[in-house]
Amino acid sequence: MSQLPIPSAYEYFTQLQARIVQALEQADGTPFQSDAWTRAEGGGGVSKLLEGGRLFERAGVLFSHVQGKTLPPSATAQRPEIAGRAWEAMGVSMVLHPRNPYVPTTHMNVRLFTAAATEDGAKDIFWFGGGLDLTPYYVFEEDARHFHQVCRDAVQPFGEDKYPAYKTWCDQYFYLKHRQETRGVGGLFFDDLNQPDFDTSFALTQSVGNSFLDAYMPIVEKRRDIPFGQRERDFQAYRRGRYVEFNLVFDRGTLFGLQSGGRTESILLSMPPVANWRYNWTPEAGSPEAELYDYLKPREWL
Repeated sequence: MSQLPIPSAYEYFTQLQARIVQALEQADGTPFQSDAWTRAEGGGGVSKLLEGGRLFERAGVLFSHVQGKTLPPSATAQRPEIAGRAWEAMGVSMVLHPRNPYVPTTHMNVRLFTAAATEDGAKDIFWFGGGLDLTPYYVFEEDARHFHQVCRDAVQPFGEDKYPAYKTWCDQYFYLKHRQETRGVGGLFFDDLNQPDFDTSFALTQSVGNSFLDAYMPIVEKRRDIPFGQRERDFQAYRRGRYVEFNLVFDRGTLFGLQSGGRTESILLSMPPVANWRYNWTPEAGSPEAELYDYLKPREWL
């Protein structure tokens, strides 16, 4: 039996999913579908999804709690001490793809991983991870500053060093090396958090999860009614292609989920419903679309 307070984390993650879904349903006016699933190797989850809404073309807010006896090589390569241990992973992961190109796509994830002790007297291994980031198609600097301000406020109580470190980690993690550009304007990213103890690490993770609605929804309300046409939708579809590239090539959660026998439908719910690729395309110089590329590199927002 685990020595860690797993039930408290389970309760928090399920309540966070419910709270976010309620807020998104209110904003969109469309109810989410609920898809409960089980995993043969152990555990399961609930996928909350919205397709074809008024505001969100696709929205997925996923809770999962899965267990296993062995881990895939991608999980043990950097952490050989967890090889051969029984493990549990739980958390909430979400991606929102709005219909209006002036409303940014966003992602948030908070999670806990534990690996059971293999002998009497030894300790379980745990760590938390997560973050949130913003991927606009048309950048409004005030929106990016607001998003980063909420991110900083969420982790500030845990140390002055947290926001600069997690902001830099986000810029580096969500970087498409083959494109030499960031996925968006960043936010927070952290992983392998287990210091100074479980309770403090869990409190920081909760603060990050709780900050999401404050960081994102004011931007949605400000931009959702901006008129747009086919030009903006075409550019949105083109830039969504970058989102697909990152998720399938670099994202740890996607790779871990697929390699550990996770539920494919839930894992790939993060993909945009419509995306496009154009051969060797570049936006017209001086156009609103070209302005985005000035922001696809790390910068200080605060």
